[in-house]
Amino acid sequence: MFETSSTSAIKCYHCGEDCPDDKISIEDHHFCCEGCKIVYQVLHQNDLCTYYAIESTPGTKVKELPSTKKFAFLDDEGLSASLIKFRDSKISRVTFYIPSMHCSSCIWLLENIYKVNPAITESKVNFLAKTVSLTYLHNEVSLRQVVEILTSVGYEPQITLEDTEAKNDSKYLRSLYYKVGIAGFSFGNIMMLSFPEYLALDADSDSIAYLFRYLNVLLSLPVFFYCSTEYFTSAYKSLKKGVINIDFPLSLGIIALFGRSLYEIVSGTGGGYMDSFTGLLFFLLLGKLFQRKTFEALNFERNYRSYFPVSVTVIRKNEETTIPLANIKSGDRLLIRHNELIPADAILFSGEGNIDYSFVTGESTPVVKVPGERIYAGGKQTGGVIEVEAVKDVSQSYLTQLWNDKSFKEEHNSNITEFSNIVSKYFTFILLAVALGAAGYWLTVDYGTALSVFTAVLIVACPCALALSTPFALGNTLRIFSRNNLYLKHTTIVERLAKADTIVFDKTGTLTETGQMTVEYEGEMLSGYEKSLVKSLATNSLHPLSRRILDILNGVRVFPVKNYTEKAGLGISAEVEGKSLKLGSIKLVNGVVTKEHLHEKEESSWNKTIVFLSIDGMIKGKFVFSNVYREGIGGLIDKLKKNFKLFILSGDNESEKTKLRAVFGNDDNLYFNQSPFDKLEFIKKLKNEKKKVIMLGDGLNDAGALAAGDVGISVADDISNFTPASDAIIKGTNLPKLYQYINFSKTTLNIIKFSFVISAMYNLIGIGVAVTGNLSPLFAAILMPVSSVTVIVITVTMTTFFAKRRGLLK
Repeated sequence: MFETSSTSAIKCYHCGEDCPDDKISIEDHHFCCEGCKIVYQVLHQNDLCTYYAIESTPGTKVKELPSTKKFAFLDDEGLSASLIKFRDSKISRVTFYIPSMHCSSCIWLLENIYKVNPAITESKVNFLAKTVSLTYLHNEVSLRQVVEILTSVGYEPQITLEDTEAKNDSKYLRSLYYKVGIAGFSFGNIMMLSFPEYLALDADSDSIAYLFRYLNVLLSLPVFFYCSTEYFTSAYKSLKKGVINIDFPLSLGIIALFGRSLYEIVSGTGGGYMDSFTGLLFFLLLGKLFQRKTFEALNFERNYRSYFPVSVTVIRKNEETTIPLANIKSGDRLLIRHNELIPADAILFSGEGNIDYSFVTGESTPVVKVPGERIYAGGKQTGGVIEVEAVKDVSQSYLTQLWNDKSFKEEHNSNITEFSNIVSKYFTFILLAVALGAAGYWLTVDYGTALSVFTAVLIVACPCALALSTPFALGNTLRIFSRNNLYLKHTTIVERLAKADTIVFDKTGTLTETGQMTVEYEGEMLSGYEKSLVKSLATNSLHPLSRRILDILNGVRVFPVKNYTEKAGLGISAEVEGKSLKLGSIKLVNGVVTKEHLHEKEESSWNKTIVFLSIDGMIKGKFVFSNVYREGIGGLIDKLKKNFKLFILSGDNESEKTKLRAVFGNDDNLYFNQSPFDKLEFIKKLKNEKKKVIMLGDGLNDAGALAAGDVGISVADDISNFTPASDAIIKGTNLPKLYQYINFSKTTLNIIKFSFVISAMYNLIGIGVAVTGNLSPLFAAILMPVSSVTVIVITVTMTTFFAKRRGLLK
């Protein structure tokens, strides 16, 4: 029922803007326009009015009613396909950028949008990126209808064929550059204009000094109203959630410093401290930029390179070559082997696709694809080798979303970050209490002194070290690790490395160097045709033993394969030219022996790895690999076993048990013939015993164990296939530096803690002097950026120094 009211200055129930009159209303709710009223009606009809209970007037003004034809272009199948991230026979998945998203009510409504239409089965919001990812049943609702539903509730998507997230990230980085530049420019010029204050000239009789002071105010305004806004915004958002984060005391210090300076200049009682104010913002923003650029240079923090292969095989001029993932362009022909992930949307060109979309949909049942059909990024080929043609460039936003999917992501809290926020929270309450208490005391003595003391306490006690020490130390540590071919997925891994007490190694491909293995064939002589059959089978596998077999089968042709399967820890099999081929352990092959000397157990070959070959159920022979351990592994184990509990989990037989016992000291912790499931259960057992476990494997057969460990490190040589379960990738030749990496991680945490101690001492001394009235706001303001610079110098210099001491930098 519609009613009217004569109340003046009425606020819109939806967006909070002033209503021009009271004519547009529903019951006792008034609206500024028909658009806001329609949004309310949609929410009311779908039982979504909790939206208004979370935040007061949470909506944005709907400038015009959506046209029924506005999104008609989405009916075009070709255009829709370019927007859809994934599609199968039932569901489609799409991600939209929502510019109007701004508060917790927005999140609630967008994640409950399924109530408007149940065909929208899932909605995930990334508030920082202002994106919403929707999964919907395309047989029941079209993409156009999904967009119209979003628009009807006030969240019209910004539809673009470009990568919105990358564009927004670039926009933020550009904004950060502007802020650093403006703050630095203002800081330098204000210092120059403050020479009359520095030289203690008589400002009362010097009109130029007055002019300089007001010029300082003008130069500081963009710093306060533009450069410092993200600190204010962060503090405000944390307060709305009932939490005080580290940006709150920073904001207090910024406001106090600027406010005190502005008061002195306007009132004529002093020259203010605009130089210290702009200097503080300059160093804070410089620290933020340093961290951002460090992550960008590593290409690993929340980035698709941490999930997908760092390189991919492309076919150009009938030759296979490897290119970085970022260089994939539409039209490139990609060669995808068994268990390789598909990095970009593509059309199947040749081969039989058996695509596992479990990383995308959670469903592990493979989807059969034939040449000409579309395959979406994020799928994993579970059959033989296929050729696909990329139809899109690599999408960072989509792959990042997959990487952060809850289906294979385990949250690890950072004690350093939690400690920083806890200290900040209580520090702020204590700081306010001390400042108010000191001001109250001095009010009984002198008002001017009371104001000076209150301001000085807030300024000098700004906990800049807490804001700067962690990003600078961790950022520099990740940079140092990357120079040594260790790439971490997240800064929290530094802390987990430092706290580890147990290390578990796989053997083949981890301790051994597959590229240096010697391989010989023993058994029945293979014809050229049979060699082609074997090569055709091995070509489909990424396993290091398969790659070595290919090295000795040059010059023979490759046939198409059918029914390719690969069993982790056992081997591979397929039909080639109508013949059944198997390569792997005796458990997999298990056929009829053609020659008496082949009837032997794998254990009979000392210090060797055996791969049997059978054709049509007849064991033809075996490939014998002589293991070559990585240079420096013995020295690494000697260092590690003094401080860590070490284990070997190998899928191979016990042929090298004696050799490994000599290195590890005993055989109690050496486990052989371990299946991938056995490895996973072993890691879980260690975790149940409260052990902090580092698991190192080749990333192919060890995915479960890598995911189960506190830190999973994938050891890579030339293989371009990594598991999304790994927390880090290390180049095989740098594995002997593992002990140095762990110790340096501990050093980094100690450096951060040391900077906290320096900050605490600085604050105790500074506040102690400030409350006595013996610390002027000018000197307090000088100390504050000095403390920031001190933290930067300490963290960067100390991390660099100890990296050199540990041989990680020259």
